[in-house]
Amino acid sequence: MKKTWNNRWKKALIWLSGYLSFIAFAIVGGFVIVKSEDKELRKTAKSAFIVTLVFTAIGALQTILSNINARAGYKAAFSEFNSWLGFIVTLAEIFVYATFVLLSLFGASSEEDKDAAAADDAKKETPDEAQKSDGEEQK
Repeated sequence: MKKTWNNRWKKALIWLSGYLSFIAFAIVGGFVIVKSEDKELRKTAKSAFIVTLVFTAIGALQTILSNINARAGYKAAFSEFNSWLGFIVTLAEIFVYATFVLLSLFGASSEEDKDAAAADDAKKETPDEAQKSDGEEQK
């Protein structure tokens, strides 16, 4: 039986937790970085950490700009700019995380996935091949 939680799904979970929240990523990504021995998962967690950190910094900058606008007196043009900036950042965040989730699920398979598939293929011997090998041994 095939394992459900292969590296593809684990990578997708790492990226999804980064999109959901920084705290969710800290739990999932931190666990992978600290406990996992798989280098590909660690690399994915580190990449997701950097992307999550960038979007968190952009969100913090946007909050600072919004508070400056509130303290300096409400400026309609600046408020509209901040609103559009938030919309663009949200679209970019959805696009980036969706791209990485899809790449982790449907992208090039890793060496471990290839090795597991090769092992599964080796275990599955068709009846024709089994009869041929038995017939050759009897001769």
